[in-house]
Amino acid sequence: MKRIVVGVSGASGMPYARNLLGQLAVREGVEVHLIVSRGARRVYAREGGDPAELAVHADVVYDPDDLGAAPASGSFPTAGMVVVPASATTVGKLAAGIADNLLLRAAYVHLKERRPLVVVPREAPLPEVTLEALLKLARAGAVILPASPGFYHRPETIDDLLGFVSQRILDHLGLEGDGARWGG
Repeated sequence: MKRIVVGVSGASGMPYARNLLGQLAVREGVEVHLIVSRGARRVYAREGGDPAELAVHADVVYDPDDLGAAPASGSFPTAGMVVVPASATTVGKLAAGIADNLLLRAAYVHLKERRPLVVVPREAPLPEVTLEALLKLARAGAVILPASPGFYHRPETIDDLLGFVSQRILDHLGLEGDGARWGG
């Protein structure tokens, strides 16, 4: 069983989180552990959805303020973590080693344990301070995977674009997928 932690922070781009969770939910042998920040709940509602939609695709859902929950510990084995979308605040705090909620603590644990951590920033433009924080995270071992879909697969729907980013995330978690690939 591959245990994947998905953290959803308060950046615009909740369809990316929903698409990834949907793709993870249909994979056999994958157990999804979900942390949705308070900010993410506000943004999800603002983008026209009910944050409870995310929990449908998770095996375990955590309170983002519960720093005693399992993902806060390095002794809780996982196959990796994704923060999607990753807000600039989440990126900045994580780069500074601040772990004042469960999402940040779980991401910090993935860095310290040298487990896969995929950070999916969605903001644009990126100011220098955020670029520096992303570079710091990359140097610490995180994969920085901007929510930037490709077009060589000739997408026809928004789901095609979302699926492209989800496929890239799955690739970095070592999970097979049937999404868009460069055909060269």
